[in-house]
Amino acid sequence: MIYFKLYNSENDLPDSWDVLPVKDLFLKRPFLKGLEQSSPSNISTYFLGVFSSEILVGIAIIQRVEMYVDDVFRKTSNLFFKRCGKVLISKIVKGNALIVGNLMHTGQHGFYFNSEYITQDQFLDCVSEGLHTLTKQIKTEHNKKIRIIGFKDYFEDDAIHGSEAFFRREKLYRAQVQPNMIFDINSSWTSPEDYVAAFKKKYRSRYRTAQKKSTTIERKALSLDEVSALSSQLYQLYENVSDNAGVNSFKLHNKHFYNLKLELKEDFKVFGYFMDNQLVGFYTLILNHSKLETYFLGYNQELQHNHQMYLNMLFDMASFGLEHNYKQVIFARTAMEIKSSIGAKPHHMSLYLKHTNNVIANAILKAVVKYANPVRDWDERHPFKD
Repeated sequence: MIYFKLYNSENDLPDSWDVLPVKDLFLKRPFLKGLEQSSPSNISTYFLGVFSSEILVGIAIIQRVEMYVDDVFRKTSNLFFKRCGKVLISKIVKGNALIVGNLMHTGQHGFYFNSEYITQDQFLDCVSEGLHTLTKQIKTEHNKKIRIIGFKDYFEDDAIHGSEAFFRREKLYRAQVQPNMIFDINSSWTSPEDYVAAFKKKYRSRYRTAQKKSTTIERKALSLDEVSALSSQLYQLYENVSDNAGVNSFKLHNKHFYNLKLELKEDFKVFGYFMDNQLVGFYTLILNHSKLETYFLGYNQELQHNHQMYLNMLFDMASFGLEHNYKQVIFARTAMEIKSSIGAKPHHMSLYLKHTNNVIANAILKAVVKYANPVRDWDERHPFKD
């Protein structure tokens, strides 16, 4: 007998949750605990377990997101788009969405199932039943209607696309989103010097220029106590970058970095950039088995250009991955051109989405998705020698 259980808190999860052979730190309890303690105010996380008899054979993360205009269209957004966005959200998106996956990070970090016990279609059927149950629960407890249901971030070769009949039956349409930028580390490189030596002359010169502009910056890995002491500065620097995104579906909790460091310990790295003993930038990394996942970052906008902080952060992330024997550095989406200039390659991704109302709403929803997460034309760089 195959059935599911829903959990409202990480504390309620069965002990067998972390016993499942899944190599994804984003699905493990330490990360989920840190996330639950410091989720954005408009995101709530639910946990779904799929059982065969009494054995846990699959898990899923489902996030309920409430769409607020002030969070989606930030203070730096064009006023015309903000007014248009308010109309769209109030008529199409206003209410709640249920997303299978982690809205706060690029990639398929939403579920796992053990194919020795259950098929993909059986698992997805249980997830669908869980979504329907959650929809009713949220209506009863919060008087909120679920308007959007989505499954997020799958590579083109992901096995989930084989369940076309499931998505067709559930009336979920497939949409392409911005690619995930991934840096595959050459196994012949044994040091950052090897990495830089592999650049074409133009990109090697660019690296050296960026390094010269950052000579006054001190780089430092922050301990838990230092993350706590610098919490407000870290958050302000994060906001500097996040607010300029224009369109976003959430804003981090101000203790997010501290709580992740507390729970993940050495699997979560926070690196600070200091000038004259003042924090002027930072970036974060999640050590996810053989993959190094880049996470949120921030910097002082006024100092960014003169010191090329963002470009230096990308180089530092790539070097960390190389020095610690990672096979890949996951740079996520956005800023694709500059990420390609340090060696990352685009890997196309799709999501599945539907509006719970009608065909007209779904047509408009497609337009909203394209506006909020457009697949942009951009010039891919090829920095390495042939």
